[in-house]
Amino acid sequence: MFTSVLMIEQPLSAADVDFVTTLHDDDLSFVVLMRPRGDEDRLLRAIDDVALGELEQAVHEADEPEGEAALRPAALALEHSLQSLRTAGCEAVGQIIDNHPLDLLRSVVEQTHADEVIVLTAPHLVEEFFHRDWASRARHKVGVPVLKLYAHNDVEETPDEEE
Repeated sequence: MFTSVLMIEQPLSAADVDFVTTLHDDDLSFVVLMRPRGDEDRLLRAIDDVALGELEQAVHEADEPEGEAALRPAALALEHSLQSLRTAGCEAVGQIIDNHPLDLLRSVVEQTHADEVIVLTAPHLVEEFFHRDWASRARHKVGVPVLKLYAHNDVEETPDEEE
């Protein structure tokens, strides 16, 4: 069984699931670490949005939930992603990243004897330019190959909190 630790910040789309499940020919097991989007620096997110020409999204960065309010959407996104991976025939477990992502990532890699880490993210131009993005930082911490892939935006709807 080939084990990948998959670090995400939004629900996996069908294209994302297809992409990560076809990277290897082995039976696959995923440990998904969901990082709530609200944990990122709001200013950096807005700068990235502007740099990518997504002005409408930059305007709405202030509406992004943070702290405790970000946990419910993150939990729903994680559950959606785990179910999608299981439907694709993979083993999948996961958890929300609540503190020190790189420390958690390193311990998960060690505990699961993971073969690789995949950081599936939207472009973060400012952090990437200064090599402060999660993939660049993880390469020096985890002791296994780290792949950085860009997430697709065709995410199916996840259940609302009211449901």
